[in-house]
Amino acid sequence: MENVNLDLVQLIQQGAISTYPLLACSIAVFGIVLERLWSLRGTLSSTVSLTAQVVPVLARGDLKGAIDLVARHQACPARRVYSELLAASPDAPLTELEWVADERQFEAVQGCGAYLWMLGTIGSAAPFIGLFGTVMGIIRAFHTMAIAGTGGFGVVAGGISEALIATALGLAVGIIAVVCYNYFQARVERIDAALRIGSARVLEAVATSRRTHGVLR
Repeated sequence: MENVNLDLVQLIQQGAISTYPLLACSIAVFGIVLERLWSLRGTLSSTVSLTAQVVPVLARGDLKGAIDLVARHQACPARRVYSELLAASPDAPLTELEWVADERQFEAVQGCGAYLWMLGTIGSAAPFIGLFGTVMGIIRAFHTMAIAGTGGFGVVAGGISEALIATALGLAVGIIAVVCYNYFQARVERIDAALRIGSARVLEAVATSRRTHGVLR
């Protein structure tokens, strides 16, 4: 039996009409995954840790101590949310503080989910790009056969095998992109939940302190 050539470079060249765009998509997926892994590292644990430190200080009525604690904490979405929340007027109504918290949470979550739309788009489009390359490859194979006036199973199989390279690559890129998209979406949702719970606990501590100590100092 004749050995089948599965050299990666040659396979890419054979399906050039769509493999080059798919290679560009794979590079984009790789870059986005690395960037999101770096940006979201430790975000969830930092949010939980900062909430656990700030809430007792606020409950004692020490607003300045809570602000200093947030300022010294490592940069994370919770730090931005809590700093804006604590920077509001000490006697501001709780409804206003809740509005500030909701706005800052939305901004923080949007930042955590940056570029994920690109992963979703590539995951949806890559298989279709590969299928387009396969269709064009089959058309080219049959066109060549018509011009040459030759046919047979061997000629057809050779052309179709080259054309299917694009579909295989498109599926591979699409599967990886969708898996990474779902992973980061789940991670962003957990960060969103942690921010919501943390903000609620901070607001609860502010309300408790006001009932106990009056206006925060």
